[in-house]
Amino acid sequence: MTFKIPVAWLQLARNKIRAIVAVAGIAFLVILMFMQLGFQDALYSSATQVHRHLRGDLFLVSSQYKALTASQSFSRTRLYQALGFEGVESVCPIYLGFAKFKNPDTGQKYSIYIIGFEPGKPVIDIPEVEQNIDRIKIPDVVLFDRNSRQEFGRVAERFERENNKQLIEIFPFDSLKGYKVRVGGLFNLGPSFGVDGNLIVSDSTFLRIFPNTRPAEMIDVGVVALKPDADPQKVLKNLRDNLPDDIKIFTQSGFINFEKQYWATRTPIGFILNLMLTMASIVGIVIVYQILYSNISTQLIAYATLKAIGYENKYLLNIVFQQAFILAVLGYIPGFAISLGLYDFAMEATKLPIMMNLHNTAIVLLSTILMCIISGALTVNQLRSTDPADIF
Repeated sequence: MTFKIPVAWLQLARNKIRAIVAVAGIAFLVILMFMQLGFQDALYSSATQVHRHLRGDLFLVSSQYKALTASQSFSRTRLYQALGFEGVESVCPIYLGFAKFKNPDTGQKYSIYIIGFEPGKPVIDIPEVEQNIDRIKIPDVVLFDRNSRQEFGRVAERFERENNKQLIEIFPFDSLKGYKVRVGGLFNLGPSFGVDGNLIVSDSTFLRIFPNTRPAEMIDVGVVALKPDADPQKVLKNLRDNLPDDIKIFTQSGFINFEKQYWATRTPIGFILNLMLTMASIVGIVIVYQILYSNISTQLIAYATLKAIGYENKYLLNIVFQQAFILAVLGYIPGFAISLGLYDFAMEATKLPIMMNLHNTAIVLLSTILMCIISGALTVNQLRSTDPADIF
């Protein structure tokens, strides 16, 4: 025969109900791993989306900086000191802060993230922001993130319907008095685990919204643009060596990695996602072990017969590992398909960038196969110790 049906498959197919239950259990673990990896990627991607859209080469933050949503202000003087170093072409301060946004439909107030900068030096690399940059030069005009969560109301719909006449009210956290601004345009950025919605304003409008708590001298991020022929690493070292140690200086990639590290190691959500991924793998090994162990136990007479007629342990162990591999592949396929639908559902519900990618596809496939192989390795001890004389 040029083609033989593997014994491993025949054993699994013999009890169809048990095989279906086994595949369903592994598919559930695959879905669990995909969802955890998806949320983990969404955590890092959403937390660093502002960083990735900043137009600059180097970035200054306070030495007390932890994350963009929990940043500490520092003196704008440090940024202008950087302007005097060789290789630096221009600098731009960024103001960041949370305020309460009054939903125009319900009157409820929700926390919104406000990004302010000099309109003459646009540092946000988003096409819609660039197109509307002249609008925020007008005092008390803001750009609203259309991907903000639903609790902010139908701001984007009303803006498109009312032709730039929509007014919204912003409340600083230290004040009961609201500040009215006009929506002058829309852009796409999206929420994160720490931010539900975004506004982009000019620096002057930002300071009007926060008249008591944010002096113009104190900024949150300083963006440094270098000359075309400048070496970023050389300028970075020069700035670090000569500026006071009350600031940190990053390249864009370093800025992004610092933010990721904060969310991965210093926040509960990062720890929980990592822990859940580890627990899913451990539970998966235990479940597959129970499946294979049960299958061997019910087929023990068949294995003993094969041993009695001369088949070596190596052949029998190969059957177990084949079963583990078959279960891994069969469980992965429906798990992957269901995860695609859950990703779309979760992204629509949360507005977070939860998307399937090749990296996660490969990681979960390899993890599923490895999980099943480890379970098979733990199971084979029963076969090694099987003695046909004891069975019969």
